[in-house]
Amino acid sequence: MNAIINPLSKFNRLSIQILQNRSFSNKASIEKILIANRGEIACRVIKTARSLGIKTVSVYSDADRNALHVSMADEAYHIGPAAANQSYLCQDKILDVARKSGAQAIHPGYGFLSENVEFAELCGEKGIIFIGPPSTAIRDMGIKSTSKSIMSAAGVPIIEGYHGEDQSDSRLKQEAAAIGYPVMIKAVRGGGGKGMRISMTESEFDEQLESARREAMKSFGDQVMLIEKFVEMPRHVEVQVFGDKHGNYVYLYERDCSVQRRHQKIIEEAPAPGLTEETRRAIGEAAVRAAQAVNYVGAGTVEFIMDKDQKFYFMEMNTRLQVEHPVTEMVTGTDLVDWQIKVAAGEPLPVIQSDIKLNGHAFEARIYAEDPNNSFMPGAGPLLHLSPPQCDRNTRIDTGVRQGDEVSVHYDPMIAKLIVWSEDRESALRRCRSALTQYQVLGLNTNIQFLTDLAKHPEFMKGNVHTDFIPQFSQDLFPEHVTSTTAVCQAAVAMVIQQSQKIEKEAKNTQDPFSPFSMCSSMRINQNPTRWINLLDGEKELKMEVVTNLDGSYIVNFAGQSYTVLANIEQSGDKTNIITIIDGVKTQASIVTVGNSLHLFTAEGQHELKLPIPKFMLSTGEGGSLGDAVSPMPGVIEKVTVTPGTSVEKGDPLVIMIAMKMEYVIRAPKSGIVESVFYKVGDTVQKGVALVHFQDNKSANQSDDSSKTD
Repeated sequence: MNAIINPLSKFNRLSIQILQNRSFSNKASIEKILIANRGEIACRVIKTARSLGIKTVSVYSDADRNALHVSMADEAYHIGPAAANQSYLCQDKILDVARKSGAQAIHPGYGFLSENVEFAELCGEKGIIFIGPPSTAIRDMGIKSTSKSIMSAAGVPIIEGYHGEDQSDSRLKQEAAAIGYPVMIKAVRGGGGKGMRISMTESEFDEQLESARREAMKSFGDQVMLIEKFVEMPRHVEVQVFGDKHGNYVYLYERDCSVQRRHQKIIEEAPAPGLTEETRRAIGEAAVRAAQAVNYVGAGTVEFIMDKDQKFYFMEMNTRLQVEHPVTEMVTGTDLVDWQIKVAAGEPLPVIQSDIKLNGHAFEARIYAEDPNNSFMPGAGPLLHLSPPQCDRNTRIDTGVRQGDEVSVHYDPMIAKLIVWSEDRESALRRCRSALTQYQVLGLNTNIQFLTDLAKHPEFMKGNVHTDFIPQFSQDLFPEHVTSTTAVCQAAVAMVIQQSQKIEKEAKNTQDPFSPFSMCSSMRINQNPTRWINLLDGEKELKMEVVTNLDGSYIVNFAGQSYTVLANIEQSGDKTNIITIIDGVKTQASIVTVGNSLHLFTAEGQHELKLPIPKFMLSTGEGGSLGDAVSPMPGVIEKVTVTPGTSVEKGDPLVIMIAMKMEYVIRAPKSGIVESVFYKVGDTVQKGVALVHFQDNKSANQSDDSSKTD
């Protein structure tokens, strides 16, 4: 399913040649690797290890018992409940599995323990190779205030700010005012957008500071903050660096990760568009100086903020492999996991800087279970239908799930990474758009259509990217959904053909298959068979008349128009492929039926049409009454800010939830008086349940009247 970097690529061949000519007394033997992670990165590491003839060990929680990374590994060990702090973050459990399995090395992937100083040190104490940098580098780069000082001394440009020890609210607010709004509030041990907030004005500083601290404590066990000037409309440009134990360093050019939501990346590309060769060289060399300053070993990423004049400033260094590393592999012909394993074993880097050449352009689009039309709210649930585009030498998919698997509320909601390469940016972006329209996921909301709209936005196509891209072009990126006439005709004709095939199949199983009463073909004397199809496009009702002609063609009448349709369908698993010629224009689509919904996947994108449900079959469900505050997703209650009797204004915070490793504030949908709070801190809640109930107007008025005296 996934494309794998060619192990005999130019740089790997060069690596073999160099290693054949050298011997190293400190070279370690790695025969078995434990992957202390899950999902797509665990599968990614397993594939490269397998190509090197190295055995692999997976670990898994209760939620991941049947996960892909478990079945792919040579061995797998259960390590606890679904919650990460009881499984994937338990250092003693991971190390115990390493001992039991006889693994000589641990690859931490990204997230979880990948940048944990104590874990890296424990690996060393236990005689296990940590496939990552020295713990000293993790420590120095993990604390943002320390890293800024080191970078400044190394001649790497930095943005000045407050990194002091006085963490009182008043001091932080004072420093923010001195720097000047807007300011960035960051957890010093942060990463991945966690514990990071932007305060545009002084009035919102206190709330943003408290929120950043809570999230930082939850994610990193530390709530020390720094304050920096926020560069408006900056670009996020990062450089892939690599070092070995012999003092060799290289950079593998840069990636642009500017387009983000919630301070997290969703689409990345390499190289960064529009950079001059002078800037490209300067930022690469600055990244190498950063790595040298902390005696870095292995794969690392130095992240920079870049302004409109291509001046760049150090932001942070991620002391691990990045999620978006495949785009670098695509444009440099490398396998960075291969390099990680060999460098950790004591081998030298297989190349010097002059050997590394840029070749073409690559994009990575992250496929998430989330609802872009609802503030990118993460989702969870089963993958009822999953059909990715075909992989080839230009298209790669990194994933850790299969059809039938479930996206868990306990972990990051990323489903897969779609990576494409081509000779130049324009053709690579065209390939990316095409592959996105072929990506089919049903069972939960995804960002696929949003990514498709983003990839065809004129400014994105020009390479005019920055971190405020989504807010700036929100009207373009969230267009009103319109189902095309072609898709409507395809859905209607497909339903008629499928109904006819079903009737014919059932008729063959009767005692008289030729009986007109068995066939139910809607045949009328001197009239062509006609069927009426009713579908819902959102809240819009579509009423269609479909006439079957004697020559096998169809006439579809709806909305006062008539369309002639020739159609051919074939079944492929749970998917119906339909090729149509509508008024002389040939098109094709895939149709998947889930429940009462027909999902059409076309070159334009995905469309959903629903069969109306009779009113007597509708139920009220589990949600609260109109106006209640309900949970937007499954999660855990982190904080409750109101009690029965509390008077609130519309928009006031009521409950804070943790879901998908992110913090979400549930605000009052209206002004009123709280009557009931249904959950307490630590409770797990499902999507759509009422969290806080408000007094209705009648109750509120009665309460007011009872307090009056004559």
